[in-house]
Amino acid sequence: MIFQLLQVGVDSAAAQMADSLANAASSAPQQVEQSYSLIQMAVKGGWLMIVLAILSVIAIYIFGKKWWMIHKAQQVDKNFMRDIRDYIHEGKVKSAVSLCEKFDSPVARITQKGIERIGRPLNDIQTAVENCGNVEIARLEKGLPVLATIAGGAPMIGFLGKVLGMVHAFFNMANAGNNIDITLLSSGIYTAMITTVGGLIVGILAYFGYNYLNSQISNLVYKMESTTIDFMDLLHEPADNE
Repeated sequence: MIFQLLQVGVDSAAAQMADSLANAASSAPQQVEQSYSLIQMAVKGGWLMIVLAILSVIAIYIFGKKWWMIHKAQQVDKNFMRDIRDYIHEGKVKSAVSLCEKFDSPVARITQKGIERIGRPLNDIQTAVENCGNVEIARLEKGLPVLATIAGGAPMIGFLGKVLGMVHAFFNMANAGNNIDITLLSSGIYTAMITTVGGLIVGILAYFGYNYLNSQISNLVYKMESTTIDFMDLLHEPADNE
């Protein structure tokens, strides 16, 4: 009998505890999951994110323009110099010039410059070809210093945003006196972190883009130098054959 009474008491206590837990769970405030898009996060970064956005657009424009220019410059027929050699040996100078004009490439332009100087001393021809090559290299490298500046300057702008965000956070904390709340710091720290991330992203992308374009230009310069050597050797061939 006593055992039955104890069992009933335990069951009633467990039921009361379960009801109290259920009531507490129902009365507790529901946690709402918050999610932010990239645009919303960028807006939290403040006005410096506008500067970083402008720099990113400039970097993308320069990279796209230079990539397309280099891509077109590399499109030269592999038999180009052989056809030039055949035309010059046959005395068809105008045909050789017409072949060069078909290609929008530095290799074709420096070859055309040399063909147009045929009949002059070889030193004059070589000087004209080298000067044309220097102009083409400067044309290919135009805009790259701006890309390099963005690669180095964007992280510094992000760091500036970090400092300004921390200054804002501590300013709010100082004005709050004894009523310090975590929300006073959160907005400034949020701005600091977002601008830092934005600056690093823009800087890293610009840095890799700059190095990639530099490597492609170096390969193209090597082809131009090789073409210059082949063309000068070509001009010596008739005299050697005689």
